Amino acid sequence: MPRKTFVQSIAAAGVFDPFTDWQYRYAPYKCSVRIMAWTSAVGVTQNVKSGSEEIQVASPIDIGGAAGNLPSAFDVDPLDFTAPAGDLMSCVFTNTTGGALTVDGVIDLNPLG
Repeated sequence: MPRKTFVQSIAAAGVFDPFTDWQYRYAPYKCSVRIMAWTSAVGVTQNVKSGSEEIQVASPIDIGGAAGNLPSAFDVDPLDFTAPAGDLMSCVFTNTTGGALTVDGVIDLNPLG
């Protein structure tokens, strides 16, 4: 089960996609994907795509603990979806505020059948 954890400061009006530098950006097999993320303050949206399918339109994410504390399924509502083999996945966080905010998160991939 590949897992990626991230803690990223996003500048004002900046964007961040944790899939960008990950070897599993393209789903290596049909898999279940779970994304859990939170931010340090109000103002970050999350937009998730798998191939040509938009899984989640830009929506606010949960506000969590101090920067560096990773969320769990007990803290946030996980986003779960199935990605076909070969799909290009993205999870774009956008800071809509005038100051830097931190996003902490976890991405899990689990092979399916």
